[in-house]
Amino acid sequence: MPKRARRRSRGFPLRTLLLCGLLVLVGGAYAVWYHDTRMPLRAPEDLPLTLEVEPGDSAAEVGRSLHALGLVRHPAVFDLLVWLRRASGKIRAGEYLLEGPFTLEDVLDKLLAGVVLRRPVTFPEGTDLDGMADLVEAQGIPAPAFREAAGDVSLILDLDPEAKDLEGYLFPDTYDITQRADAAQSLVRRMVARFRQVLAAERHGLGADGRPLREVVTLASLVERETALAAERPRVAAVFLNRLRKKMPLQTDPTVIYALKRAGRWDGNIRKQDLQLDSPYNTYRFAGLPPGPIASPGRESLRAVLAPAAVQDLYFVSRNDGSHQFSETLTEHERAVDRYQRHRNRAAGEGAKG
Repeated sequence: MPKRARRRSRGFPLRTLLLCGLLVLVGGAYAVWYHDTRMPLRAPEDLPLTLEVEPGDSAAEVGRSLHALGLVRHPAVFDLLVWLRRASGKIRAGEYLLEGPFTLEDVLDKLLAGVVLRRPVTFPEGTDLDGMADLVEAQGIPAPAFREAAGDVSLILDLDPEAKDLEGYLFPDTYDITQRADAAQSLVRRMVARFRQVLAAERHGLGADGRPLREVVTLASLVERETALAAERPRVAAVFLNRLRKKMPLQTDPTVIYALKRAGRWDGNIRKQDLQLDSPYNTYRFAGLPPGPIASPGRESLRAVLAPAAVQDLYFVSRNDGSHQFSETLTEHERAVDRYQRHRNRAAGEGAKG
């Protein structure tokens, strides 16, 4: 009897120990998992953090970024959480603001929903590089960094081998910008990509007369700067094209303004002597197109150059209400100038005297 009892007791404690050990391991693992994924990672008063997820980043790469921020014990924890949630390939790129008490599961929910931190900057149609630099500087990107990035002609050389910078090729639109080190380069790349996208959509009409893209964009930039009315743009484009065919100087004020800016002489006014400024961008002094675009044209101005109005107009003058009076002959144009400009100036002068 005593021997049999000892034999029974020999195996029982071992199984019990193994089972207890397994339960301890499972319980411990669950406790660690629960702590790492479902407990708040930071105190409410902690400073916010930003997480940058690049397009194409894997769960493991995002996990490493979270680990670098001190938000996960090991990158594999986040990778496993993504796998358990069947969320592989569903994380959205962007910059995320992480603030307040949040869990790792909260972070994943935000990444799957794409709740990105938006710092939008809008570039109006007809903005030049200097104007764009001022706009991005207000959003935290230094203007010199943007100007340097806008000098990377490798982004457009396949379309314009003569490009000296990206003037005209940074498509005017609204973009979200980040605060990372290469924010300027990233923004410029996206703007060029947007230009290419718009160009591809309009390419069916491009080059119908054999005109190189650089000339199309240059003309479109002049159209953009001359009128804000979409309905007028094909007609303004027709005036410029008609004058080019007749070898007449374009005589458009926006090119003089651009030349004055490049010379550091623009103060908001064009004076008579400015029309003689020695600059290839001065279309009063030099016939033909300026050397390149003077601003970034929008889709409608590009389309206007590709499909100009079927008119014989050679002149236009402002009606002082945002629209223009178009004329085919110099005589008609002089009458329009007298009506809308000289008469207005005389009336203003008489009012001042009174």
